[in-house]
Amino acid sequence: MVVLCQVVAEQPTPMALLALRDQIRPDAAAALQALRDLGLQGIMLTGDNPRAAAAIAGELGLAFRAGLLPEDKVAEIAALAKVQKVAMIGDGINDAPAMKRASIGIAMGGGTDVALETADAALTHNQLGGIAAMIRLSRAALSNIHQNIALALGLKAIFLVTSLFGITGLWVAVLADTGATALVTANALRLLRKR
Repeated sequence: MVVLCQVVAEQPTPMALLALRDQIRPDAAAALQALRDLGLQGIMLTGDNPRAAAAIAGELGLAFRAGLLPEDKVAEIAALAKVQKVAMIGDGINDAPAMKRASIGIAMGGGTDVALETADAALTHNQLGGIAAMIRLSRAALSNIHQNIALALGLKAIFLVTSLFGITGLWVAVLADTGATALVTANALRLLRKR
């Protein structure tokens, strides 16, 4: 966020005050609502002045900390990380140290090289809605991994016991293991349908 003020004067009388600021991205409010729908809360960390930050945060319904240097952002992330997992989303050089300190750092696609290299994940495009989509897909993948582990180990345990008691032979157990691999793969392929 950049705020630029310029006073135009004809000595000694001020004639005009020009003020410019960054505009909120059109998709910001919807992206923040999508994150809230996932049970996530956001806070804006910025190096800009508190008045400008308050205006932007007020429009988006966000808590904020303003006037932060890169090391202050790191301290804020560290304090939050003591009580919960923290994701830091950024796109600039000043965000990189805080992204590194967070549980997961997410870089925006149009960000600086430093931010992109520091991040654990990066959006290939510069659309904020991609953050919620990334989180939904990550949660689905983790759930799928748990299902696949339970399925694979469960089948192995069943056929280990039945083979030891002579109920099934070794070849049936080998075929069941191959079948488990096919089931696990098919279950993982369901993630391709996630939107």
